[in-house]
Amino acid sequence: MELAVISSVLGGVGLFLLGMYLMTNGLQLAAGEALKSILETSTRTTLRGVLAGITITSIVQSSSAVTLATIGFVNAGLIKLRQAITVIYGSNIGTTTTAWLVALVGFHLDIKVFALPAIGIGMAMRLLWRDKRYGALGEALAGFGVFFLGIDILKGGFEGMGSTIQFADLSPTGLGLLLLVGSGFIITFVMQSSSAAMAIILTAAGGGVILLPAAAAMVIGANIGTTTTALISVIGATPNAKRAAAAHVAFNLITGCIALLILPVMLGLVSIIQTDMGLETDAPAVLALFHTLFNVLGVLLLWPFTNQLATFLERRFRSTEEEEAKPRYLDSTLIATPILAFHALGQELDRIAAIGRRMAKAALSAEMGPGLRLGPDHYALKQLVIAAAEFSTAMQKNKLPSGLAEALPNGVRVSRYYNTMAQLAETIAAQSQHQHKISYAPLTEEINHFKHSVVQLLEMVDPALENYSSESCTTAITEIESHYQQLKATLLRDGIAEKISIKEMVMQLELMSHIRRLAEQAEKGARYLHSFKEYLPAEALEESESNSKESVN
Repeated sequence: MELAVISSVLGGVGLFLLGMYLMTNGLQLAAGEALKSILETSTRTTLRGVLAGITITSIVQSSSAVTLATIGFVNAGLIKLRQAITVIYGSNIGTTTTAWLVALVGFHLDIKVFALPAIGIGMAMRLLWRDKRYGALGEALAGFGVFFLGIDILKGGFEGMGSTIQFADLSPTGLGLLLLVGSGFIITFVMQSSSAAMAIILTAAGGGVILLPAAAAMVIGANIGTTTTALISVIGATPNAKRAAAAHVAFNLITGCIALLILPVMLGLVSIIQTDMGLETDAPAVLALFHTLFNVLGVLLLWPFTNQLATFLERRFRSTEEEEAKPRYLDSTLIATPILAFHALGQELDRIAAIGRRMAKAALSAEMGPGLRLGPDHYALKQLVIAAAEFSTAMQKNKLPSGLAEALPNGVRVSRYYNTMAQLAETIAAQSQHQHKISYAPLTEEINHFKHSVVQLLEMVDPALENYSSESCTTAITEIESHYQQLKATLLRDGIAEKISIKEMVMQLELMSHIRRLAEQAEKGARYLHSFKEYLPAEALEESESNSKESVN
């Protein structure tokens, strides 16, 4: 093989990879906000999600970029997993547009006629508008030209190879099939772009280096290989991100396996469609149609099972915080027995209270920055608060004894206090991270003493303690309020006396105010939780449980 041929192949690959990068990056920058809007608003139904995936991928020419963006949206809670799955369906169909561009433009037009002007005009736009949208569109246009210039050079290189290298002996059966699929997978993995892999395979088939059935098997491998980008991106990521990536892998694997099983049938169907519609019969066009057909077939097969797939994945990759965020005592079957339901709600409120106190203690010792558990703890607490509110609403729909009906709203009030505690804890931890150590020792000592008194209160405000006393907690919160007023006066005095800077004084005043409010919320939450649980007499609970057992027997 001549050195010139090898140089053409390597140069062609390099140029269209550069073109793909410029084109994808430019289009993403130009249409960034629009793409976000489509993902947020156009995924409410399966059909709309699929169409959104097709549209966005066709625009940015990168299914990997769309998949990664979708995973990010799921992770941020902007769309649900089921919506993400439908976008992934559409993305796999949308990525076939690259194959059609290569097949219809790259092999039937004089590429240099439009590629070179596109590069010139695109770069002129990029230089004139730079960071504006037109500049990004110019970058995409230049990338479009570079991409097809690379295709033209690569095509010439593969035509030179065709006379010296043939893979006719490597048929898509048995071991040969696995080698072909593996080759497509590896090309995509190395380039991290299924579109680039498709361009190489189509160009090689068009140059006669790879026979059509073998090229079809490589296309399937390239389609499966695009899952590697998603898998790499979710290493160490959140459970929601892993579920979205798993959905992408599941779709591509299932679709690829089905296409492999019926490969001869698929190629025959492609031939019939091309003959009936009078389409081009050259190898690149056949492969582009094949690529589109098996992705559409995959979507049609998996469409009815979208909800089941989402449900299955939601039970996987569960993290510690998600397990903690799952209610342990709130069972809908208890709602028919108000006393048992009331007791279960009290137990769940105990868990909410424990998380709130834990967050508060962590925040008060967070001078080096927010603790790693604050975020997960807040997530768990919010989910439990929502579950408790929904359970309370369901209980209110039934006929409740007058006493329970009056006491039930206090449960919602309790969860509100602890939710506010959690928010304050995160605020305090974040502010503490940005506070400078006060150089004036007497003030530092007074601040630490104030914090210590709040920590002591947090140790007291647990209604589950045998020695819990709401009166003692009320006394403690009164003392904290008095201490806060003294500390506030000291901060103002030291700031005016320039013992600390005015900026430092303002920041400390705000921080101490948050700490005082956190203490108040902790005391109120404990007091109302204690009265809520005290309302239900133990004898009534025992009688209710006894009646429940008798009814079962």
